[in-house]
Amino acid sequence: MVNMEGKVVLVTGASRGIGAATARAFASAGAVVGVMARDQAAVDGLASQIGGIALRGDVARAADMERAVAALHERTGRLDVLVNNAGVIGPIADLASADPGEWAQAIDINLKGVFHGMRAALPVMRGHGGGTILTVGSGAAHAPQDGWSAYCASKAGAWMLTRALDHEARADGIRAISLSPGTVATDMQAAIRSSGINPVSQLDWSVHIPPEWPARALVWLCGPAGNEFLGAEVSLRDEAIRRRIGLIA
Repeated sequence: MVNMEGKVVLVTGASRGIGAATARAFASAGAVVGVMARDQAAVDGLASQIGGIALRGDVARAADMERAVAALHERTGRLDVLVNNAGVIGPIADLASADPGEWAQAIDINLKGVFHGMRAALPVMRGHGGGTILTVGSGAAHAPQDGWSAYCASKAGAWMLTRALDHEARADGIRAISLSPGTVATDMQAAIRSSGINPVSQLDWSVHIPPEWPARALVWLCGPAGNEFLGAEVSLRDEAIRRRIGLIA
């Protein structure tokens, strides 16, 4: 595992699923981890378990993201890694029947939340000579699925934000990478399964990878191996990548 001793990491959407697993993985690698989510009790509990810092906030609000970055920087004096993980799948509905408010909320969290994170982290990272900004992407960014217009559109936008960040800030030492984990055994996947709307909902639960896999991949990308993927997207569907990370033999 990549040694993260002395590093400070901020993980959004850290109350459960991939986010919580990622916070634990970075803490196990030696990092000080700021865990951010809207659920105060959840972030308090996780921060206590891993010796991290609880940061309640909503990524859909730029001010919340700025406060979280500022609070973590004030406590630790640095920010080395931002993991843009917070995301929602809903509304799962055809375009013609999707609720406009729910559709907009998905854009606010999945797309604008990534922008807010990048924008808040950049000045701090630039001030310390660089940093890594990882965004949890999705294959949905590249192919439409029935009932997922908000999710697909927002993930496509988030993927372009990673490319834009790399284009603008690589020269400043900013390492921008997207990770597409594939299907993961989380509450989000359970919601997809219960909807029964598209082929993803029909997948057997056994094919979904555990959230610890993308968590380990995100830590791995913070090491030297991640340098070849700057401005790119890494897919955990790729068995060669899984082997390189050590997820499979």
